[in-house]
Amino acid sequence: MSEATVVKEQLSEAVHQNRAFSITGILERIFSSTFRGLVYPQIWEDPVVDMEALDIQETDHIVCIASGGCNAMSYLTRKPASITSVDLSPAHVALNRMKSAAVQHLPNHEAFFRFFGLANVEGNREAFETYILPHLDSKTAEYWTDRKGLFGKRIDVFEEGFYRGGLLGHFIGVCHFMARISGVNLKTFVHCQTKAGQALYYKDNVEPLLDKKLIRMLINNRATLFGLGIPPQQYEALAGSANGDMHAVLKERTRALMCDFPLSENYFAWQAFNRSYKQDGSGPLPPYLQEENFETLRAQAHKYETLNRSLTDYLGEQGDGSKDIFILLDAQDWMNDDQLNALWSEINRTAAPGARVIFRTAGLETILPGRVKDEVLSQWNYHSERSKELTKQDRSAIYGGFHLYTLDG
Repeated sequence: MSEATVVKEQLSEAVHQNRAFSITGILERIFSSTFRGLVYPQIWEDPVVDMEALDIQETDHIVCIASGGCNAMSYLTRKPASITSVDLSPAHVALNRMKSAAVQHLPNHEAFFRFFGLANVEGNREAFETYILPHLDSKTAEYWTDRKGLFGKRIDVFEEGFYRGGLLGHFIGVCHFMARISGVNLKTFVHCQTKAGQALYYKDNVEPLLDKKLIRMLINNRATLFGLGIPPQQYEALAGSANGDMHAVLKERTRALMCDFPLSENYFAWQAFNRSYKQDGSGPLPPYLQEENFETLRAQAHKYETLNRSLTDYLGEQGDGSKDIFILLDAQDWMNDDQLNALWSEINRTAAPGARVIFRTAGLETILPGRVKDEVLSQWNYHSERSKELTKQDRSAIYGGFHLYTLDG
C-alpha cells in the first residue's frame, strides 16, 4: 500500500463519521481532502497557556499533535526529556521536521527569524538549500523540493509569504478581501495603541461587517469554516455553545481576539489582521521565535521528533507508564465514542504517575464525561476551575474551553 493511500485511509478514519452520500458525509469527505495539504502555517493554541498548565519538567516525556509546530517547538524552551509529535497531514510533518533542522543548522537567530518569523524574504530558499536541506530525511527533502504548480518549488513559499498560504492562510485572505470590498482595511487594526482603541475599532468596523446578511449566510454554511480547519462534527459542537447560533459564536470570539488582550501581547491578532508578525521583530511572537530562546532551542532540538501517525496508533506501541504529558489540541472534537475510548485507553496505559493531559474544545465544556468509559476516566482528576481560568488566558480566543486532567493516583 502506498504512503499516499495510507494517509488517505488515516484521514478518512479520523474524519468520516457519516454515510458517504448524506449531506454531512459529503462535507466530511470534502474536508478530509483539504486536510492532506498544509492547513495551519501557525498553530492557534496558545503555548504560553499550555506551559503554565503543564509545568513541564526536564524529566518529562511529552507526546502531542504536531499541527504547525509552533507549540511543540515552544515546549523545548522548558528542556523536557523528549517531545514526540504526530500528525496525519504529511505537510505538517514536513514543516515540523524542517523547523527542527533549521533551528539546529541555520547560522543564527537572525536567519531563523527571517525564515520562520518573516517567512517572505528573498534568500530564504538559498538558506534552505545551504543550511537545512542537507540535514533533512529523504521524504521531508522531497516534500519541500517538489514542484509547486507550473513554476517554482514548495520551499518558495518562504520567500512569497508562508503565512498567507495553507488552508487557514487562504481563509484569512478571503476574510480580508471581503472586508476590503465593504470598505474596511483590516490591516489598520494593528495601529491601535490601547485596548480601548481596539474595542472601538471592533465596534465601528468589524461588528457591522459580521452583521451583514451575506456574512451571516456564509457563517451558517458548514463548508465555509473548513478554512479554519473545522470539520462538520466540530461545527456542530461550536454552534452548540450558543444554542445553535454560529453567528453569535464567531462574533463573540472575534471580539475576544480583538479586544481582550493588548496587541502588544497578542501575536494571534497580528497574524489574523496583519497577516504576519511585526516585520521588525519587535512585536509579540511565539516563544520559539523569540531571540532569547534561540540557543536553548538549538541545544534541545535533537530531543524532538515528528511522525506521520495517529496518536492512538503511536501510543499503542509505547510502554506502560512511559509518557508524562499528552497534548491533544482539539482533535477529540472530531472523534466518535469508539475513537475516544481507544485513545484514552492508550493514554491511561502509557501515563506515568502525575501525568497531565490538556486539550481544547469548540464548545465550553469538557466532552469526556458520559463518552469515555468510567473505569478509565475515573482515574483522572479534572481541574474544572483551573481550566476556566486558563481558557480566559488563551490569546487566540478561538476555542470555547481549555481542559486540564491529571493522573493523581
